[in-house]
Amino acid sequence: MTGAGATESRATGARLAAVALIVPDYDPAIRFFVDVLGFSLVEDIPMGAKRWVTVEPPAGGARLVLARAEGDGQQAAIGAQGGGRVWLFLTTDDIARDRARMQAADVVFEEPVRHEPYGKVCVWRDPFGNRWDLIEPAG
Repeated sequence: MTGAGATESRATGARLAAVALIVPDYDPAIRFFVDVLGFSLVEDIPMGAKRWVTVEPPAGGARLVLARAEGDGQQAAIGAQGGGRVWLFLTTDDIARDRARMQAADVVFEEPVRHEPYGKVCVWRDPFGNRWDLIEPAG
């Protein structure tokens, strides 16, 4: 770690494996991530009234656990888990290709591609209202 007050990490072998994404229902979320974004369906395990559903980006990385909303509080959290901010980040090796493919599938982009010191980036929303960055890293 770097920066003021940083301490040496004592964890070994730790990595972020998955992030839960609250969705209205499993199957429409699976269709979006698999059919539109090209993610792999890694697990879809029945668990009584629930399912354990994970998807993974085409080039790997942390998985998403697609968690069906239960109750009013979770229903209200659909699309609002990031508090209105971009909170999910999808990298690509070709932003123009992936943006065009996503737009052809009716994904909503909030802005044109812009250039930042870390690469090309544009903000988009998934069908559930979550704000994402699509990033082609610099270099």
